[in-house]
Amino acid sequence: MFLRGVATDDLIFYVNGRKVVEKNADPEQMLLPYLRRKFRLTGTKYGCGGGGCGACTVMISTYEPASKKIQHFSANACLLPICCLYGAAVTTVEGVGSTKTRVHPVQERLAKCHGSQCGFCSPGMVMSIYTLLRNYPEPTPEQMTAALAGNLCRCTGYRPILDACKTFCKESICCQRKANGKCCYDQEDDLFDKEEKVSTRLFSADEFQPLDPTQELIFPPELVRMAENQPKRTLLFHGERMTWISPVSLDELLDLKVAHPKAPLVVGNTGVGPEMKFRGVFHPVVIAPARIPDLNVVKCMEDGLTLGAACSLSVVKDVLANAISEFPEEKTKVFCAVLQQLRTLGGEQIRNVASLGGNIISRKSTSDLNPILAASNCMLSLVSRGKKRQIPLSDIFAGDGSNTITPEEILVSVHIPHSKKGEYVFAFRQAPRRENALPIANAGMRVLFEEGTDIIKDLSIFYGGAASTTVCAKQTCSALTGRHWNEQMLDEACRLILKEIAIPGSASGEKVDYKKTLIVSFFYRFFLEVLQSLNTTDPCHYPGIPMEYRSVLEDFKTKMPQSVQIFQDIEPNQSPQDPVGRPIMHQSGIKHATGEAVYVDDLPSVDGELFLSVVTSSRAHAKIVSIDTSEALKVPGVFDIISAHDVPATNEFYYSDDPEIIFARNKVICVGQIVCAVVADSDVHSKQAAAKVKIEYEALEPVILTIEEAIKHNSFFEPKRKLEQGNVDQAFETVENITEGEIHIGGQEHFYMETQSVLAVPKGEDKEMDVYVSTQHPAFIQEMVAASLGVPANRIMCHVKRVGGAFGGKLLKSGLLASVAAVAANKTGKAVRLILSRGDDMLITGGRHPFIGKYKVGYMNDGRIRAVDVKYYINGGCTPDDSVLVAAVSLLKMDNAYKIPHLRCWAYACKTNLPSNTAFRGFGFPQSALVTETWIAEVADKTGLSPEKVREINMYKEKEQTHFKQKLDPQNLIRCWNECMEKSAYYSRKTAADEFNKQNYWKKKGIAIVPMKFPFGLGTPYLSQAAALVHIYTDGSVLLTHGGIEMGQGIHTKMIQVASRELNIPMSRIHFCETSTTTVPNACASAGSAGTDVNGMAVKDACQTLLSRLQPIINKNPKGTWNEWIKEAFEQSVSLSATGYFRGYNDSMDWEKGEGRPFTYFLFGAACSEVEINCLTGDHKNLRTDIVMDVGCSINPAVDIGQIEGAFVQGIGLYTMEELKYSPEGVLCTRGPDQYKIPAVCDIPEQFSVSLLSSSQNPYAIYASKGIGEAGLFLGCSVFFALRDAITSVRNERGLKTSFVLNSPLTAEQIRASCADDFTEMMANNESASFAARTREHKMGMELNGMEN
Repeated sequence: MFLRGVATDDLIFYVNGRKVVEKNADPEQMLLPYLRRKFRLTGTKYGCGGGGCGACTVMISTYEPASKKIQHFSANACLLPICCLYGAAVTTVEGVGSTKTRVHPVQERLAKCHGSQCGFCSPGMVMSIYTLLRNYPEPTPEQMTAALAGNLCRCTGYRPILDACKTFCKESICCQRKANGKCCYDQEDDLFDKEEKVSTRLFSADEFQPLDPTQELIFPPELVRMAENQPKRTLLFHGERMTWISPVSLDELLDLKVAHPKAPLVVGNTGVGPEMKFRGVFHPVVIAPARIPDLNVVKCMEDGLTLGAACSLSVVKDVLANAISEFPEEKTKVFCAVLQQLRTLGGEQIRNVASLGGNIISRKSTSDLNPILAASNCMLSLVSRGKKRQIPLSDIFAGDGSNTITPEEILVSVHIPHSKKGEYVFAFRQAPRRENALPIANAGMRVLFEEGTDIIKDLSIFYGGAASTTVCAKQTCSALTGRHWNEQMLDEACRLILKEIAIPGSASGEKVDYKKTLIVSFFYRFFLEVLQSLNTTDPCHYPGIPMEYRSVLEDFKTKMPQSVQIFQDIEPNQSPQDPVGRPIMHQSGIKHATGEAVYVDDLPSVDGELFLSVVTSSRAHAKIVSIDTSEALKVPGVFDIISAHDVPATNEFYYSDDPEIIFARNKVICVGQIVCAVVADSDVHSKQAAAKVKIEYEALEPVILTIEEAIKHNSFFEPKRKLEQGNVDQAFETVENITEGEIHIGGQEHFYMETQSVLAVPKGEDKEMDVYVSTQHPAFIQEMVAASLGVPANRIMCHVKRVGGAFGGKLLKSGLLASVAAVAANKTGKAVRLILSRGDDMLITGGRHPFIGKYKVGYMNDGRIRAVDVKYYINGGCTPDDSVLVAAVSLLKMDNAYKIPHLRCWAYACKTNLPSNTAFRGFGFPQSALVTETWIAEVADKTGLSPEKVREINMYKEKEQTHFKQKLDPQNLIRCWNECMEKSAYYSRKTAADEFNKQNYWKKKGIAIVPMKFPFGLGTPYLSQAAALVHIYTDGSVLLTHGGIEMGQGIHTKMIQVASRELNIPMSRIHFCETSTTTVPNACASAGSAGTDVNGMAVKDACQTLLSRLQPIINKNPKGTWNEWIKEAFEQSVSLSATGYFRGYNDSMDWEKGEGRPFTYFLFGAACSEVEINCLTGDHKNLRTDIVMDVGCSINPAVDIGQIEGAFVQGIGLYTMEELKYSPEGVLCTRGPDQYKIPAVCDIPEQFSVSLLSSSQNPYAIYASKGIGEAGLFLGCSVFFALRDAITSVRNERGLKTSFVLNSPLTAEQIRASCADDFTEMMANNESASFAARTREHKMGMELNGMEN
């Protein structure tokens, strides 16, 4: 066939209304790098590269000449090959609106509703919402939440983003909770004391500009003419390594398939793309059949629907939804089941491009569609040269290999049949997250009864997720044919299914027992669904299922959340231009939403700049025998390879006994350690070359991966820490009861949306270098880079404009990576750009410390806890980093809100062969306090008291001392607790939940309330010093800079508020440019919630210095304007520039004595959460959360509430979802959003209220505020304990009195295993004893005896 030698076609498409003619389109070129590099459209962001996070969302518009319709759909630019865009129009965030032209209402509202914190995910959010509005100018709330299912945000917790969305929705989104005759919006009177002046409005919708659909970019008329007038012809694009052929007729496609039998067919590139990108698969030829009419048919037939194989899943979804509304219910049971699976499959962006045929042909076991399509007898139409045939879709999963599709055959269309009378079809799935997540297991099931009976005529059961592809329970189905649909049949079915469906164990510790439990639980659910349906058709014959079982037939749905935010109004006498205390929008909010905000990788390329890719260790502990770079150096565009030999000075940094290492020298100590790096002319070439570096290793012993192994080998970082108060041993002898236990808490990946990024630019003289880096600690970067290059720090200028999220993960690790880039820039003499891919970032950087807490607790029968002896072990990884400090902080904060008279606690930082773990929001407190709350809950179980009673009994009550002898006034702790009790209506909802649990067997509710004391402070005075520099220019404008870093927490916004108040000028006159080591030297890290506290003091100091210089001039001319005063000051030679300084807090801790004042002050809070669980699958839904937080006097309530909610949702992730998995060799398996699930829109509580405690003062910090960044994260454990409450009620009902352990994260797998029943028991014993016999004892079985007629 025609390939080489045939000229490449011109690729014609539009971007933001501009025509693009690409003469040499490369099939390997994805739209994302093309937009960013070629057009400098950097608003579209790289977040994961795999279509899992939505940061790169763009809108694609196409014209369909047949229907004369223009279609708009959102898509992930990171997976879209440019070659598939022929004749399409691409709109990016820049095309939607900008500050230079006009800001679009979507952008304006997202910013003004405070829906942007670090801003990195904002352009993707804007594009998802914008595309929806182009198709539906007045969308429903359901459409809105569905449109955002494919977009992740790590900062906001989604609530403010959804608030912005609600302003576009047509129906008022009221909670419909008119219980007391009022909806939640009118309840304000009940929520507040009458005297207090509080506010609940963080933004004012009156100022929003209206959405005007006539103002949008039009679809390019030239593309309409092209589509209508140009005859369609085959397109051919040749790239460097790959050829793309896009035929227009079926015949041509068949010829191509004969010529290139191995070439994959690519429609949406959501299957082949990730394989090529992440698994190193390469295809020299790809065929793109999307333009062939036969593959896009949608036909309504007598007996069902025929859909072309190239139809996108969104098209299929719409076609099915229409059919369901048109046909009688009896005919649409298959359609309903398929539609149900489509709703949660991927995000909107994936469904818009992924094809039905691709989903089927790839035969992936994770396909949610194949089991239900196979069970429903769908037919495939296959065509090859001179041959057509139809086969049942189930044939391709028959397993005997016969009758499957040959390489030259093409799947043209899929026929989905109508359901018949007496036929019932259902689909089920369970995934780590309800939306945009691959399933753990799924199923499609169909039964057809002999007419008018409940005798099985035909049964088909297919499972996904169980083996390497979809599997059929064939023998089970044939054995059950002819049986009545009753308990005996169920009993038999469960045994047969378990016998027939073999689930292989896998390397990454896959959930074998859980999957087995799910496959029988799915069948049981099917059993109930069918019984209920039989009852609906013929209630006289079929009694249906008991009331208390019915709720399990309802799946959890995502609803648009209701939210309330309550904060204290400013004093009536505050000057209108004084911004402190007002909910001011983030200074960069609009720029975030328009994509104009610049992050490191958005900086324009420097002439001759090189791209760096790292080569990492594949062994956890080994000697490096040799490094062979010969193949890598042959890759085109490769410039050089950098290793430890190229480091001019320091390669190992000794901050303690063990070093932090830039490049591994002779041995590697973890998988993911950087061994060397490749620099090349493009990121594609550097990645290709890095993959070709061959490293030979020699294994070293021992390989220590877990805490348990570290304890066994006595492998720890020194020092170990200990605190003791009272007389513990004696107290244990006098208590009435003792309980012992241990809890495991998994680690957590930071998952900042912007991966680690560095641009190092050598200046060419005096060894100067500019380093642009995404970091929390520029001074540290400067110090490390200078030390590694062997130059004084004054030659290294480190610049940070903003950071796309950090959470503690951009401190030490950023320093090592900046040094890698700087060493490369130094060696090559060229600018070097290092942007980690998401997979490398997760592999290399480490995260929150995994934790084991072992406790022994002595208590009285009345719930008073007298003595506690605990040991904490944290997994520090292979280098010290901050591990010893994290261990120390976990000891100092372990008491949470409780007074424990006799206490002994130890903390050990384990040294293991995992990538080094590091600082992460909360810094040890979220782990040690969870251990504390766990034994509180256990004491409640044992004494028969309620958990909230035990919490109240042991809470700090009056002014007293902590276990390290620091004074504490818990008055606001008790206020937060009482207010949270009241606002959440805890007791009445607890009663309601109990009532619900009595009436529902398979679904249970749980509710929990948890208090919090979060100590603020960095422990050492010099760590909290800060400086600022303020210039006033002669035109009266002010340039402000300080040492703090903007990473989403709004620090620059708050600093401008401080300067505005101090100088008494409007915020609009003050500008903040960047944080740089050239303006503010030796700044401390922006960490530990302290940024605003310390920098605010420094800014205030600088402003006061300036004001005192201006005072004489103002006194002389009190009626003058600011500009007049400044002009006069300049003419009088008064200096208009000042530095401000804050010495730091006087914190200290004496570990020898075990006492001190390590903290400056305390924050307090409480959270009450309610959940509902599905006992059959382990799935859960967060129903409601109420948080009360003491933040002192908030400088900016919008920012502070945003921080609380964002931290809380990150806490939900830590405690209930985010699970890191390693292979036995120490390789991280969860390396991107596909495998590692952070909370999405579907995970936030349906009702979410946050109140800031009113009239709280804090004498220690600026304007009586408190540092709020970290505290809220721990409150996420209220969800953990609400789940525990629900599980407890299951276990009590089933007579399981034994105490049980719940580890974190409390995933669906653990919930399912804890809700022990006959299905889990079948796993435990794996025996086939009569199932029905046992169900009767458990009252799980139903009274079906009247049914066997």
